[in-house]
Order: sequence, then C-alpha cells, then structure tokens
Amino acid sequence: MARKQARRRKQKPAKRYQMPTIRMGRIVAPLIAVSVVFATYQLSLAMLDREISSIEISGPFQRVTALHIEAAIADEIDAGFVGADIDSIQEQIVALPWIDQARVARRWPSQLSISVSEQVPAAVWGDSGLLNTRGELFVTQARHVPAELPRLSGPDARSAEVATRYLAVREQLIPVGLDVRRVHLDARGSWEMTLSNGIEVRLGRRDVGDRTELFLGVVANIITGRAADIDYIDMRYGNGFTIGWKSGSRTPVSDPERTEQEMLAARGTN
Repeated sequence: MARKQARRRKQKPAKRYQMPTIRMGRIVAPLIAVSVVFATYQLSLAMLDREISSIEISGPFQRVTALHIEAAIADEIDAGFVGADIDSIQEQIVALPWIDQARVARRWPSQLSISVSEQVPAAVWGDSGLLNTRGELFVTQARHVPAELPRLSGPDARSAEVATRYLAVREQLIPVGLDVRRVHLDARGSWEMTLSNGIEVRLGRRDVGDRTELFLGVVANIITGRAADIDYIDMRYGNGFTIGWKSGSRTPVSDPERTEQEMLAARGTN
C-alpha cells in the first residue's frame, strides 16, 4: 500500500492548454478610428475643392502668350482647385515651345498662380535649330532665325558639346577683341571655327583641347594685330601651326615661342 502511494506522489498532473482570448474590441476600435479619420479627410477635401475661378500668369512673353498656356492646361483646370495636379500642369507648360521654366502654385481660395520664363536663344544649330544658353536644342525648326546669332553645327547628339566649346573659346577671345562666328564638328570628329573677322581656324580631330589652348594663348594675339592679312590658321600640327595669308603664302610655325616679327619675316620668304 505504501508503494502505491509513493508512485502516485511521483506522477505529475497533466497540463491543460487554453486558447488565448481575442478581444475584438482591440482590433475593431483602431479600424473604426482610421475609417473616421479617412472619411473626415475625404469630406474636408470635398468641402474645400471648388472650381478654379482665376489664373494668374506672369512672365516676359515674347514667343508664348497666356492663351497658349491656358489651352495647354485646360483639362487639368477642370479637375478643380484641390483636384488639379500641380506637377502635371507644370510639365505640360514646360513642354510648350519656347518655355524654359515654369512654377505653379495654388492661391486660396480658388486661384492658380503660374510664373514662366522663356528660352533665350544663344546660337543657331544647323540650318534652323536654336540652342539655349545651356547648349540645349529647344527648337529644331525655327520659323525665324536671328541673323546676329552664331552658327553651330554637328551631330545632334553632340550639340551640347559644340555649344560648350563655343562658349569657352568665346569667353577668352572677347577680352582680346575677337569673337567666334561659327563652330563646326563634322561626322569624323574634326573641329573648325570661323572668327567674326572671317579667319578660319582648323583644329582637326586630335588633341583638340591642347590645340585650342595653343590658339588662345599664342595665335589669338597674332591675329589681333594682323587680322586683315590672315586667311586661315591651321592648328593640325604636333608642334606648331601654320598661318595662311590672303596673299596665298603660308608661314609654318614650329616654335610657338617665336615672336610676331619673326613670323612676318618668314612670310616674306614664302
């Protein structure tokens, strides 16, 4: 009898597992709160939204009119003061020819404010394209090409590169009394420039950066004093350049450090 009681003491009672109690209130209450907030937000938008009563458009208009802008964004305006997509309106305005930048903002209670700036043509690209001051081709077929603009040409994909070189060269020529009238990059990658005084500068395909620096540092000063006599400058040499005179003679210069007087003396022997 004692043994049976000892065995009974050693036996452990079986564990009972209970399923956790899920209180629906803890789930339903947050959902109701979120729904109320969302409904309140939608109701507020509906109460605030109204037709756009006026559009204020400002900017220096020369090529584009306010009517052009209003026509481009008519569908967005119909969406209402709150429903109108400001980013989409801005994109549609910038997509218009001659528009460079645009800013669009809502003005309470029902006005749309639009500020635009037009493109500034800095050069003619090819026959009738126009580049802006950043070298971007913004018009491919201009009806009117300003005669005073410089002429740049080359593969369309390299228009920005041509414009960058033009601006860099022009910036250094202006202080010495010279200017660039034309820059051309052909399909083989060869560069040519024509100055405003008619002198042609041949840079070629290789070492264009070094040749340009040599032209700006040495040759430009020579041109300043003898522009009326010079027909072209050929920079396509490894260690110098050649001056082509309007008389038909040529003066090869193998040492860029030579003075102008020495070059003029060499001219007399050609």
